[in-house]
Amino acid sequence: MRGRRSIFLTDLILIPLFVLTVYSGIELHVAGHGADHGAWHDWAVFHTLAGLSFTGFGILHVKDHLGWYKGLVAKGTKGKSRIILAFSFVCVPVLVTAVVLLCGVKGANTPVGLLHYGTGLVAGVLGTLHILLRLRRLYGGLAAKPPRFRIRSKSGFPSRPGGRSAG
Repeated sequence: MRGRRSIFLTDLILIPLFVLTVYSGIELHVAGHGADHGAWHDWAVFHTLAGLSFTGFGILHVKDHLGWYKGLVAKGTKGKSRIILAFSFVCVPVLVTAVVLLCGVKGANTPVGLLHYGTGLVAGVLGTLHILLRLRRLYGGLAAKPPRFRIRSKSGFPSRPGGRSAG
């Protein structure tokens, strides 16, 4: 398991990558309705790069919170966030259709592309809710001071306040 700071940084990086991925996906869809193939291609490249980056950090995020998923398997959905559950399940078809699109679907507005767009919109809404529900905790991580560590004496007992010895 990675350290808390590393987990926090991963979570922090995911937010702008999420925004860029959703935004570029919407722009890609809009560009698919236009006549400018160059604009569509540029958005497709940008969306692919943003999506791959988001997926890479998303994998780290899921690994960091693997205990949540293990608890889901062991104890069921009781006490689990329905938004995170739905977001997790919606991400599967988004990723599957993304792989299919990357592996050889050509052109704009294909059925697989439209399925990817639709599930991506749902994932965008659920991801936004997931972020908003945890924004206070994330902000608290930004504002929080690093933890102070107490150094124990050689005897194993904590030192007295002010660093004075007992003798």
